[in-house]
Amino acid sequence: MDLPHIYLASRSPRRRQMLEMVGIKFTLLDVEVDEDNHFADNPEDYVMSLSEKKAREAAAQIKKGIIATADTIVYIDGRILNKPVDADDARRMLRTLSGRTHTVYTGFTLFEIPGRRILRECGATQVTFRALEDDEIEEYIQSGAPFDKAGAYGIQDDLSALFVERIDGDFYNVVGLPLPRFYLALKRFGTTAK
Repeated sequence: MDLPHIYLASRSPRRRQMLEMVGIKFTLLDVEVDEDNHFADNPEDYVMSLSEKKAREAAAQIKKGIIATADTIVYIDGRILNKPVDADDARRMLRTLSGRTHTVYTGFTLFEIPGRRILRECGATQVTFRALEDDEIEEYIQSGAPFDKAGAYGIQDDLSALFVERIDGDFYNVVGLPLPRFYLALKRFGTTAK
């Protein structure tokens, strides 16, 4: 693979693991933006706008290169489920998802510095949970796993992997980056980088 080195502006260990898994070279940048909007008429626009906001924020940290950012949300009943703020919030989210289908959206942005060329894309995956029992929810919350994940679960985690009954779409999108789509976008973007 002849891909450009990127600057990854993300705190997600899962995104780092996915890029390492497929051999995409990156340097980490630390960036923080406000993600408090829990309602969105268009969840695709929401995640792409938020990932672009992160990229523009990170741009001040480098002089030249390609910045990559991403944002993942769980969307159900016209509402965004970001990361839970506490155990009660995680409990509410998991009960909302129990026995139902939701959509996971991950938007990503590639932003070239100094040329300021930008590319934004989004992946969407349907995930169906089986009906969860209260003791399963409590055990998962006690593990501490829900607190750094949109929708209070990680499909790749030991216990929450047992919650998923069906998935329609890109598994890696649910983990936090639509990997095949990201790879192809980076390949196109990197070929024309200055």
